[in-house]
Amino acid sequence: MYSFEYQRATDPNAAVAALAADGNAKFLAGGQSLLPTMRLRLAQPSQLIDVTRIPALKSISVDAQKVTIGAAVCHADVADHPELRRVSPGLAELAAHIGDRQVRALGTLGGSLANNDPAACYPAAAMALDATIVTERRRIAARDFFVGMYETALAPDELIVAVEFPVPECAAYEKFRNPASHFALVGVFVAKFASGVRVAVTGAAASVFRVPELESALSANFTPEAARAVTVSAADLNTDMHASADYRAHLIPVLAARAVTKAIG
Repeated sequence: MYSFEYQRATDPNAAVAALAADGNAKFLAGGQSLLPTMRLRLAQPSQLIDVTRIPALKSISVDAQKVTIGAAVCHADVADHPELRRVSPGLAELAAHIGDRQVRALGTLGGSLANNDPAACYPAAAMALDATIVTERRRIAARDFFVGMYETALAPDELIVAVEFPVPECAAYEKFRNPASHFALVGVFVAKFASGVRVAVTGAAASVFRVPELESALSANFTPEAARAVTVSAADLNTDMHASADYRAHLIPVLAARAVTKAIG
């Protein structure tokens, strides 16, 4: 690992100003993605600006319509928050199965979304729940936020401060995980709203995506059988040492059916 300077930010504007003053600086949240790349010398920021102690980024608020989670809230706190578990149990359970205990204690919601790993879990929740990513300067709908592999709509000096998740009628997440990394080979988040059903998939392609065929089938008939009857194309899906595109295509409706069973159960 190369040498670097460390600075602890006191508020979002100070963090952005510090980053703007040093073009080679990086925000540090949980560090679960950034620090390993630094150890491997694949990245060498001149300065790390720690945003995890900013009070405005550490809160969770819940009401009947919306859950608002600060960007620096760790996965464990999302999983364990009693009011969040009551109104949006699918989101809390997703957080409870990210990585291992150590990762959940350090990894943050904002860091996960900003990194946009193709196999990360939170992007599926953000897309399926029609979340809004709030930065220090604007609001970005989830459908516009995820651009491609490790790529988002964030400007280089833009900082996520919170994420707003609408509360669905019911929702659940199912993933087929890599046993070593616990990342999703395929993860499917299903959310039922009065306006219809939204289905988002992670781990199967270059970035999170929705599945219109599953959404139409489940909006008409919210049952596991309706999900299993859908055929998903393998075009544009990943093939790697862990699974083929065809296998991932097969898993998507299977996991969607399991998510529906969990959601209505």
